[in-house]
Amino acid sequence: MSISDTLQQLWNSILDITAMFVIPDWGAIIAFIPILIFVGLIGPFLTFTLLGSLIYLARKPRASVTTVEGPRVAEIGADGQPVFPAGLPFCRRDELIYASGTLRCDRCHDDLAVTCPMCGLGRSALIDTCSDCGLVLKVKPRAVVVRTSPGPRPGGAAVA
Repeated sequence: MSISDTLQQLWNSILDITAMFVIPDWGAIIAFIPILIFVGLIGPFLTFTLLGSLIYLARKPRASVTTVEGPRVAEIGADGQPVFPAGLPFCRRDELIYASGTLRCDRCHDDLAVTCPMCGLGRSALIDTCSDCGLVLKVKPRAVVVRTSPGPRPGGAAVA
């Protein structure tokens, strides 16, 4: 074997290796297309959908609830007298407003009073029917009363 034959074999080897990269095997590439479509299109779509859902779940707006346990002090009106909301039991002596269904004051143990939300007549909380208008207030006692906070929601505009 001469040097020219050896160089010719080396050159043919280089061309064979180069041909593998320059002239592709189209059958193998076409068989590879479904994998490319999945990785290139469906994979990112599923990834962004999952990430978007997780980000939304982490940052979604949630209702803010303030829980009030036990009695609360009545607000004082412009005339200096306590203002008791209609339909909720209250103790005039201690100026406390209780949750619906409460019958006795925790401090002085007096019977609570209720102002009828329909006619405004005051009566004992032990009586569930208004003697003036006949409105029946049968409220099951609850351990926790939920009320809204005063003023507009933080970070948002007030409802007009």
